[in-house]
Amino acid sequence: MPAKKKAAKKAATPKKVATKKVAKKAAVKKAAVKKAAVKKVAKKAAKKTAAKKVVKKAVVKTAVKKVARKTVRKAAKKAAIKTTAKTGTQKVITTENIGQAAYLLFLKRQETGAPGTSEGDWLEAEHLLSK
Repeated sequence: MPAKKKAAKKAATPKKVATKKVAKKAAVKKAAVKKAAVKKVAKKAAKKTAAKKVVKKAVVKTAVKKVARKTVRKAAKKAAIKTTAKTGTQKVITTENIGQAAYLLFLKRQETGAPGTSEGDWLEAEHLLSK
């Protein structure tokens, strides 16, 4: 082969290799971008499910609090109705009634995780029964 043809052949080969390298780099970069996009979508989905769980827990807690309040009020009213039925129009509040109402208030406080003392429960029970 003449020297010119060999030189032309050598010059052509590096260009082909260079274009192959560029194509390969582009493919790798494209795959990395795609992978990053998939990760981003997965993170968003995980955040949404976590947020939904938090909302569900909050809804359940408020429902439990409402039920606890209702049961305490009902029990206090029943105790008050019993005492008024026995004595006529006057309300007679016994320590037993106050104790029952205070216990129910304690249970409510324990379920909701609210701070307080047994004396506070007792005083609140007296107040509810005296209404």
